Amino acid sequence: MNHDFDLLIVGGGLVGGSLALALRDAPLRVGIVEALTETQRQALTAGDRALALARGTIQILDRLGVWQDVAPKAMPIRHIHVSDRGRFGKTRLHALEKGVDALGHVIVARTLEDRIARELRGLDAELICPARVIGLKAGPNGVCVTLKKGEECLNLTAALVVAADGGNSTVRRLLGIEQNVRDYGQTAIVTEVSTEADVNFTAYERFTTAGPLALLPLERKKCSVVWTMKDQEADELLSESDANFTANLQSAFGYWLGKIQLASRRQGFPLKLIRAEKMADDRVLLIGNAMHQVHPVAGQGFNLGLRDAASLAERLLTKLAFNEDIGEKAFLDRYARARQRDLANTIHFTDGLIRAFCTDFPPFALARNAAMIALDCFPPAKRLLARHAMGYGFRF
Repeated sequence: MNHDFDLLIVGGGLVGGSLALALRDAPLRVGIVEALTETQRQALTAGDRALALARGTIQILDRLGVWQDVAPKAMPIRHIHVSDRGRFGKTRLHALEKGVDALGHVIVARTLEDRIARELRGLDAELICPARVIGLKAGPNGVCVTLKKGEECLNLTAALVVAADGGNSTVRRLLGIEQNVRDYGQTAIVTEVSTEADVNFTAYERFTTAGPLALLPLERKKCSVVWTMKDQEADELLSESDANFTANLQSAFGYWLGKIQLASRRQGFPLKLIRAEKMADDRVLLIGNAMHQVHPVAGQGFNLGLRDAASLAERLLTKLAFNEDIGEKAFLDRYARARQRDLANTIHFTDGLIRAFCTDFPPFALARNAAMIALDCFPPAKRLLARHAMGYGFRF
């Protein structure tokens, strides 16, 4: 059947854009549907968030031709310091011990978004923007997609549609794919702080009575803060003055970096574990946040979504080498089954951290404190933790 496109990617952001870049040399007619104009994207506060990029993620970005340009704007993580407030237990990871220059990097999302957007403009692919999907119907030979572009309605067909249109995915909703949602009853408070001492390329994960607190290095004396706690406690803390909030944050984190000062406004984000009931439908795949949203405690969200895109591109290239139908049901089902393992491992890892460190019940607190001390002294266990931190503990 002759389609308008072989592959139609809905969502041209970090994950959808990365998929398009990974297929830049493939013999495919690719269309990219993006709802936001460049001006609208630049205005989003989501672009200000910090992304923790695992080492495996950086290798993917390098293969896409993206990393070299943004690397000078990213802060390497050469040390990871995990501690439990009020107790002696600590675990420390060092890049040199693993024979690498960095365990990962931290970058402002907009820096990476800008680079991917610039690369997309140079592709031999059709960018349909601004446009949004308003109708979708899959058949045995292709998918019919209706787009709203300004006052115009466009009807297009494709052999395969990949939805990378975020947590509120229109494609998922039109297909009637339900979500499994677990409300953690927690809110992540996100902000930035300046520090008295040099961060020294260190990422801190500190488990407090309120919840896990991460400080990720943005500059030599500046960090991104992600502090997770129960919804009610977060609401109370967000309503405090800047001075009172900073005092609470200083008390929870301690003086590892000397005195800290608030460097940006505070925002609160309710936390839920969201997983679509299926990744593959007739000639449609869900990837990235359209498929899953995980707890931010280990910074795995974007890393997981990028692995979705990289794995799919790899499999599509193999499929094309044999001149086979890229929308074949058996092929999509195999991809979905393969990705479920990575997704399940990531969920178990992040959930395990939350369950272990979000309780102050004395027996649990003593057990985890002992475990952290043992982990710091047991090289095989530290190597496994380091592999997870670098993005190698999860497989395509």
